[in-house]
Amino acid sequence: MTDVTSSAPDTASRLWSLQPLFDEIAAGSAGRDSERIHPLDVLDKLRQARFGAIRFPATEGGYGGSWRETLEAVARLGEADSSVAHVFRNHFLVSERFLTGREKGYNPKWRDAVLRGEIIALATTELDRKQTGGQGGLNTRLTRDGDGFRLNGTKFYSTGTLYAEWTLVRATGPDEEDLSIIIPAGREGVERVDDWDGIGQKVTGSGTTNLRDVWVAADEIIREERPYVQPFSSTIAQIVLTAVNAGILRAVLRDAKALLLSRTRNFYFAPAPVAAEDPLLQQTIGRIAAEVFAADQVIAATGDVFDVYARARDNGADDDTLLRLAHDASVAASKAKIIIDEFALRSANAAFEVGGATAATLRKNLDRHWRNARTLSSHNPVSYKAQLVGAHELNGTALPTLGFF
Repeated sequence: MTDVTSSAPDTASRLWSLQPLFDEIAAGSAGRDSERIHPLDVLDKLRQARFGAIRFPATEGGYGGSWRETLEAVARLGEADSSVAHVFRNHFLVSERFLTGREKGYNPKWRDAVLRGEIIALATTELDRKQTGGQGGLNTRLTRDGDGFRLNGTKFYSTGTLYAEWTLVRATGPDEEDLSIIIPAGREGVERVDDWDGIGQKVTGSGTTNLRDVWVAADEIIREERPYVQPFSSTIAQIVLTAVNAGILRAVLRDAKALLLSRTRNFYFAPAPVAAEDPLLQQTIGRIAAEVFAADQVIAATGDVFDVYARARDNGADDDTLLRLAHDASVAASKAKIIIDEFALRSANAAFEVGGATAATLRKNLDRHWRNARTLSSHNPVSYKAQLVGAHELNGTALPTLGFF
């Protein structure tokens, strides 16, 4: 079988040709955050560039990117604008399921949509559910209606759905089974509400999705056949968020350096009259730079673990092997989150030390880096990750497989 995850010789150059677009996105990032401007024009340009098709074969209009390369691209976009990068979190989660085009039970129109540059989002979380994640207990219902179905329910944390062409919805089926459904996000009966009120990641389109008698065709319902699909999908969602946080860390270094180099004054009692020559402030920049370097290596190494899984899957490995490799990827992604979340939050706070009171002004909007990193980190608390990784290290206890891991 063809290994679609192996990079063509020019994959890296094609991916890095996106850098001018990332630079353009970065130029408007602070303003979009402070004024809550939805990145509609930015996302249109990313659609035109088929950013969401990074993992798909170059021969079909994608980039043929490995996971290592994909996570680097996500981090670069996260450095430019973490809210924009976050929109693609669930896109990569969903689209990986039909990457090769050989998977059973997936409508070919979804794959074609990704190759056109369209975005797939997610609407799965229910605030009135007693548990967060896992199987069962979904109040969103799919009921039969003639030769099709009707979908009713309310979802929150629908990241990207406000902007996407498609959204994946989880629901309880007519026979009380858990189902996934991919439908057009603009279909009649789908109401996308812009009510996300987080302190950070303000324009990720993460609000409420109301589903009122939405028509669903039989070929829009996914019934998973292989047990490893969901675990690896969940792991993708987590590492994409961590790569975005690594991008925020890079942005912190960029903006802290620019702020320090722009300072024309320093405290009278400081060890140097020129702020950029102050050894204490240089030390702060040095520490942030070291954490950026370390985070970059962690993301790259985790991408390599993901690529081991993806190659095995695409070459027809058995389910036992795939479950083992999916668990390896989950462990790597968990460790990466523990480290990078800490780095991003610590450095985002330290950046204020190089600018004095100026760093706290609204016109600088430097606080967006801490707010965004804090919001991303809160999606899946590090404390649980660290405890479960510790249990795995000590006792060989397997990590959870459904959601958040």
